[in-house]
Amino acid sequence: MKVACIGMGWWSDVLADAIKRSGKLGIAACYSRSEEKRKKFASKYACKAASSYEEILEDKAIEAIINTTPNSVHLETVLAAASAGKHVFLDKPIANTIADARAITEACRKAKVVLALGYQRRREAHFRWIKRNLEKFGKLVNAEANISRDRLGKIDLASWRYTAGGMPGGVMLQIGIHYTDVLEYLLGPVKAVSGHLARLVLPGDNPDVASLILEHENGALSTLNASYASASEYYLMNIYGKEATAYYTLFDGLRVLHRGERAPRAVACEKNDTLVEELEEFAGCVRGRAQPEMDGERALTSLAVIRAGVRSAREGRRIEMAEVLASEEE
Repeated sequence: MKVACIGMGWWSDVLADAIKRSGKLGIAACYSRSEEKRKKFASKYACKAASSYEEILEDKAIEAIINTTPNSVHLETVLAAASAGKHVFLDKPIANTIADARAITEACRKAKVVLALGYQRRREAHFRWIKRNLEKFGKLVNAEANISRDRLGKIDLASWRYTAGGMPGGVMLQIGIHYTDVLEYLLGPVKAVSGHLARLVLPGDNPDVASLILEHENGALSTLNASYASASEYYLMNIYGKEATAYYTLFDGLRVLHRGERAPRAVACEKNDTLVEELEEFAGCVRGRAQPEMDGERALTSLAVIRAGVRSAREGRRIEMAEVLASEEE
């Protein structure tokens, strides 16, 4: 399947590398407003550096767009793709606002093009194992998660990724959304959110530390801490059920403890290529062989969890998902 990549940056290269590993997609062209960036990308991945986005949209040989543009232009770029009949793989989040997310989802639905969102963390082998074995956990009661990285001295304040306008909610929208998604994936839909945000270490105007309490519709509670101000990269996800508990960390892998046992046992999970998996799923959807695991509606709900957390932190109160989804201001 021939695709075009738009929005050249470090993540466009990560996805392009995954496309090369797959072999089921091929990069035919690329576009960035920066001539230097698009020429560099075209040279690296042996594709055409288009002189405009319109040139890509008019190329009938290109079936789909791999979109890694800034959040603020997701609406504009996706609507143009849908109008041209191009399928879209869009990196998370779907947008910065609920209104834009709805418009993106509706435009792709009306144009009958596939819209798939990049949420690779939920696909990791350890989380797939937990999902497959949830019936052994009994009633799910609680979960705790942490996703942290060290960004001190490593950020470009001119980049949209590190500004309040480009990434409202800071670290929670940038990386925390991956683990709120995993928590929803494993514990079910979220009913309400309480959040706190802080800027403690990094320069700029955006939070580098965030904490959320999620109330799930099944009654379970989960917590998420996200940070760009940690000493190192770290991931943690513990899922507590009445009959079993799963413990996952970046350094220890996955362990499980069943009720009555004295110590957890390690669970061997072979590392999988989550980026190749989601891109190949996208290709299968375009061919009519599958449906996106993360489509526009699910991505909209995922964004709403973060928006609820940001609003909670701003207003100092618990925010129900229904309130965010009904608001004209989100």
